[in-house]
Amino acid sequence: MTLDLAEIARLFAERGGVAYAGEPVSQLEHALQCAWLAEQAGAGDALVTASLLHDLGHLLIAEHQTLSGSPTELGIDDRHQYIAMPLLRGAFGAEVREPIRLHVDAKRYLCATRPDYFSRLSPDSVRSLALQGGVMDAQAAQRFAEQRWAGDAVRLRLWDDEAKVAGLETPTLKHFLETAARVMLR
Repeated sequence: MTLDLAEIARLFAERGGVAYAGEPVSQLEHALQCAWLAEQAGAGDALVTASLLHDLGHLLIAEHQTLSGSPTELGIDDRHQYIAMPLLRGAFGAEVREPIRLHVDAKRYLCATRPDYFSRLSPDSVRSLALQGGVMDAQAAQRFAEQRWAGDAVRLRLWDDEAKVAGLETPTLKHFLETAARVMLR
């Protein structure tokens, strides 16, 4: 099965109102803010789309919709960066999928390579970091940096960290789905 734009819109409509675990925004607000930050930074349509969809895996994990707290508070690494990959493969190319797949490792990389980065993480991001393998060692950081989509994943990760502002006005989901339509596989 491949997700099309209508199905993505339905997922956000049905599950986007759920709190973004441990943060003062919903899943939809977080996605819109991340995509908007990418757009404001001049990112191309593919990276804006990756920014919109980077946490789609959270929406696909039905169990998360009933949790009383964050999965990290329960010691769960949901591996959300991989959940949506099979469903996006037929819809989007690597320029969208790979930054999504790598955005968790980008956090681990940034903690290893930017001394002040860890101190800016939210409490939930700190908990998830530990569950996701912790800070990369020097060799792992080098291997990460050598990957083709690492730079885009790092940019996405930095927007991801900023996209947690309660009440921030952004363009609509429709706006960003129009962007996604421009980079969909035909």
